[in-house]
Amino acid sequence: MDFDLTEEQRLLKDSVERFTAEQYGFEDRRRYQGEERGYSEEMWARYAELGFLGLPFSEEYGGFGGGAVETMIVMEAFGKALVLEPYFATVVLGGGILRHGASNAQKAKFIPAIAEGRMKIAFAYAEPQSRYDFFDVETNARRDGDSWVLNGTKGLVLHGHAADIIIVSARTAGGSRDRGGIGLFLVDGNAPGLSRRGYPTQDGLRAAEISLVNVHVDATDVIGDPGSGPVIARVADEAVAALCAEAVGCFGEMHATTLDYLKTRKQFGTTIGSFQVLQHRSADMFVELEQSRSMAMYAAMMTTEPDVTKRERAISAAKAQIGCSAKAIGRESIQLHGGLGMTMEYRIGHYFKHVTMIDTLFGDADYHLRRLAVLDGLIREE
Repeated sequence: MDFDLTEEQRLLKDSVERFTAEQYGFEDRRRYQGEERGYSEEMWARYAELGFLGLPFSEEYGGFGGGAVETMIVMEAFGKALVLEPYFATVVLGGGILRHGASNAQKAKFIPAIAEGRMKIAFAYAEPQSRYDFFDVETNARRDGDSWVLNGTKGLVLHGHAADIIIVSARTAGGSRDRGGIGLFLVDGNAPGLSRRGYPTQDGLRAAEISLVNVHVDATDVIGDPGSGPVIARVADEAVAALCAEAVGCFGEMHATTLDYLKTRKQFGTTIGSFQVLQHRSADMFVELEQSRSMAMYAAMMTTEPDVTKRERAISAAKAQIGCSAKAIGRESIQLHGGLGMTMEYRIGHYFKHVTMIDTLFGDADYHLRRLAVLDGLIREE
């Protein structure tokens, strides 16, 4: 595989990193977090102006025709800055479903609005009983003439509190854990019968619980075949690759911040970075960082792999590495900072919270290690 960036990708990397460095300092983030929706609408408009929101979409619909590598570049920079805006929810998750499953008419309706910053989308897939199983769906959809009626409850809908459109997975046929019989429905955020309770997550972002009671959805707002759900697995793999890149951005900043602290903090009349045992620990952090970076790049490259088993194996290997590194780098960065690392006023603890959340999204390290074992035939799937 060729891991060298093209000239256009290097320009994108320079652009997004320079923008976040100038506009998204730690104090800026705290100010954005205090806004009504928990993020900055001004920054969201700037992302649209700079083309970040249209990056992965086809030029036919107002995008820039980027791929997984371009998404990786943006997500790594956003991870480094601990960006609060719903880029992952809208562009990666919601946008991914539109790219892979929507009709041309649906793409023409929604994608330009996303790229221009006029619309935010959330994907409501998780349910109280489902844990990491995207196909454990009890929310149901039944036909009612030319429309569908949705009933059920969704939990941990990332940025669902502020979404204009919510893509809801609902069962149209089969048992509650069957991989088939799942439809994807475009639901207006203010539709009658839909209620949502927004709340802050542990890492400072926002999510929502969503309840659907006899919510009517027109047939034109059904994505693809309402009886199958393969697009969910495809988008989930792309989402994991994006999360891996975001985690690497966090890891890099955690390592750099910890090194700076070791070089300035003094104890017994000398900087603690001169102690060999602490140098060894910072070197261990660097090894974890580079392993994670390599696996994140590998995951991004493998998102277009046509062999589903090969793609899933690569994605799970990357996510397992990210989960293990999150614990290792997070533990070392907090411990080497001492009590300072646990305070809300210092940035390192916020990074640790975010990478811990990334570990749990779409399956933690243990889940993906088990998935690898199943894919390799070492154990049977339950």
